[in-house]
Amino acid sequence: MDEPQIYARLAEIFQDVFDEDLIEVTPELSAKDVDGWDSLTHIRLILTVEKAFKIKFSTSEIGKLENVGDLVTLIKARA
Repeated sequence: MDEPQIYARLAEIFQDVFDEDLIEVTPELSAKDVDGWDSLTHIRLILTVEKAFKIKFSTSEIGKLENVGDLVTLIKARA
């Protein structure tokens, strides 16, 4: 799976998890940029991503994520 496909799938996931159709998923996007992105929503987001891409992240991997670009890099490494 290449980056454009990953970003397209993540856009669907973000729109579903945050119930917001106008979220633009970019490499720089982070929790501070999205209303309602709190710790509970972050867990839902990560679980949804894991299920969608059929992968599992470790707690330390999740803790190191600073933005969507980091998440895409991690997905590419696992896919």
